[in-house]
Amino acid sequence: MSHGWNANDIPDQRGRTAVVTGANSGIGLHTARELARHGARVLLACRDETRGREAESRIRSAVTGADVTFVPLDLADLGSVREFAGTHAPARLDLLINNAGVMALPYGTTADGFERQFGINHLGHFALTGLLLPRLLDTPGARVVTVSSGMHALSDLDMGDLNSERKYRRWIAYGRSKSANLLFVHELARRLTRAGSRLVAAAAHPGYAATNLHSAAARMENRRAVERFFELGNRIVAQSASAGALPTLYAATAPGVRPDSFTGPGPLGWRGAPVPSWRTGWTRDDVTSERLWVASEQLTGVAYPDLAP
Repeated sequence: MSHGWNANDIPDQRGRTAVVTGANSGIGLHTARELARHGARVLLACRDETRGREAESRIRSAVTGADVTFVPLDLADLGSVREFAGTHAPARLDLLINNAGVMALPYGTTADGFERQFGINHLGHFALTGLLLPRLLDTPGARVVTVSSGMHALSDLDMGDLNSERKYRRWIAYGRSKSANLLFVHELARRLTRAGSRLVAAAAHPGYAATNLHSAAARMENRRAVERFFELGNRIVAQSASAGALPTLYAATAPGVRPDSFTGPGPLGWRGAPVPSWRTGWTRDDVTSERLWVASEQLTGVAYPDLAP
């Protein structure tokens, strides 16, 4: 992996189609913009139509001839996920970027009754990937990239309390949802390899990037001091959102990306060019990843295609 890899190193994406969840702001917006800049057709899968269409306009203003389209997708509602897959998904799909997420929210549930962080960050993307998997499998060179976080290290999963019903601690729940992202990638990559498929499932994380993700919970709860603290951190400490998108773009486009790899900004996992990132051992545990997979199929009602060879 080249130490100085940047957006100029993205290979030509003409003829390729990408779906980017949460593409209306932050990492997702910059990921979508760079894919479009290099020729990809990009579907901006966003919950909020106003913000999604604003993102569409911003990318078209920044990239001459950009082929970008807003499509509605609410990962907190499995009905919306199914509607997206049945109505808006492209016939050919080269890249699925599972980017959207929430962080350290006060306790709440999705439309289907799941704890919000687990429901949106993991279950929504698990269902979306499963529903789109046949199209990905049919596309040579396709990849699925799921955005996790270095903060997955805050906690492994509690398989007996996936919805944090016994005790809810917002940062622990966030860490569990990000561990779930990595376990999902691990199990998907394992099953694809066993089936002899060349579809690549990989993970990435942005390090500390200046986005609105950190302050969203404080804004919801009107905690102005906390919101200002994160805003100050974004200005002084964080790298830009465009830099934070580079690990995702690397995992999505760079040659030779390995299944179940985890790319982040290096070398300390905070900022810098994309490099292989450290991850906890529990995110590569075969027993836990299979148990989570089975539980996720049951919770979402999405049965994955048979990947047996």
